[in-house]
Amino acid sequence: MNDNFEDRDEVLNSVRRFERMVASNETVFFDLADFENIIDHYTTNTQYEKALQACEAAIAQYPFSTELLIDRSQVLAMKGEYTAAAQQIEDVAHLDPTNPDVAVTRGIIATQRGEFEKAVAFFLDAAAHSPDRDDIYFNLGLAYQSWQKYKSAAKYYKMSLRLNAENEVAVNELLYCLEVSGRLEQNIDFFKRFTDDDPYSAPAWYNLGQAYYRLEKYDDAVAAFEYAILIDAKFYDAHAFLASTYVSQEKYEEAIKEFHLSYDEKHPTAEAFCNIGECYEKLGDWNQSRRNYQRAIDIDATLDEAWFGIGVILNAQERWFEAIHFFRKAVTLYEESLEYWLALAAAEYQVGNVVSSLECYERAAQVAPDNKDVWLNWSIILYEQGNYDGAIDLMRNAVEVQPNEAELYYRLCAYLLAAGRYREAYYYLENALTLDFSKHRLLFEYFPELESQRALTRLIEQYRK
Repeated sequence: MNDNFEDRDEVLNSVRRFERMVASNETVFFDLADFENIIDHYTTNTQYEKALQACEAAIAQYPFSTELLIDRSQVLAMKGEYTAAAQQIEDVAHLDPTNPDVAVTRGIIATQRGEFEKAVAFFLDAAAHSPDRDDIYFNLGLAYQSWQKYKSAAKYYKMSLRLNAENEVAVNELLYCLEVSGRLEQNIDFFKRFTDDDPYSAPAWYNLGQAYYRLEKYDDAVAAFEYAILIDAKFYDAHAFLASTYVSQEKYEEAIKEFHLSYDEKHPTAEAFCNIGECYEKLGDWNQSRRNYQRAIDIDATLDEAWFGIGVILNAQERWFEAIHFFRKAVTLYEESLEYWLALAAAEYQVGNVVSSLECYERAAQVAPDNKDVWLNWSIILYEQGNYDGAIDLMRNAVEVQPNEAELYYRLCAYLLAAGRYREAYYYLENALTLDFSKHRLLFEYFPELESQRALTRLIEQYRK
């Protein structure tokens, strides 16, 4: 495994050299293998623009390399430029018709296009000619997974891992497919077999740990990650996963120690400090929490979780004006987070920015229209402002979006009663009682004075089973 880290460092050094070359606009000579590693690094991290840039630079230095032309075709496919990708691979096919990578690339293009049946046929053809290539089985797994045929996907990911147990992406995809199809528990032996075959393989223990982690068997996961670390003390991902397992067990002090071991001292990561910040937050140590979130931001100013984390701490200290600044920053960086919009809406309301708060709830409803709390929290502000009609219209909208959510009907009924619109109120109350009778207590929680209304009590009694 230590070789692995040396290899990884070498690749990162090549990537840095390449990026310096691009920045200075000079031509620097690279080995063909270095270029392959650079392209692979970018595609693994879904940085397709940079991967294509590396392909062009490589082809300029090695114009007759079929491998590079194939790489270029695959990167174009991943970028969604299917016509250019297909044209490129057909050119290669003319030059080298027996190259199995021609079929692989055609398969990748078909997968990206959503033509899964075609893709599978191409990959099976490639596998027939090169049965010992793990990447072909991995691509078969991806094609079936994209096709939502998780059982078949798992079968080919397993075949891929039997040939190369250290493909982390294949492990993650396999775990996902087994989890989605509810077959992870019965497949735990697949992961155990690797540790039985090679008890000194750190990746094998790490992969077993991940399987246990997903099954929420945290004690088993801890033991597996500890074995991986025992074999390779610098297995940073194993430290990170061990830390996450401790977080799931609410052992935050232990988690903090492991997160500190989850990065190379020369290259600290923003994620590690953000996670440490969250652990201190759970321990109620606001100063340490904020300090670590800030360190995460210093390393990567685009890490929305760290900005949000500081907002949460300030919010807990009732420092709402300050919290707003951090929540706004988080939501600017990641606009699709319901949690961020709800936190910002609540903080804006705390300081009396009613209009801003309502705007935030509106955005939250766009992000997650099927979340009942968005509608309930949004409507209560309108109601408290005396805008009964606004609150009623909003809840009418909510019950249209979520027609099976009883709580929304009870709240709508309460607002209609408050506005003196009894007939409409009783109509929605009947809906609510039919959907979930037990929640009728919510009505009196919102408005205790309603308990004295005889007509209301009589109506509710009719629905008591």
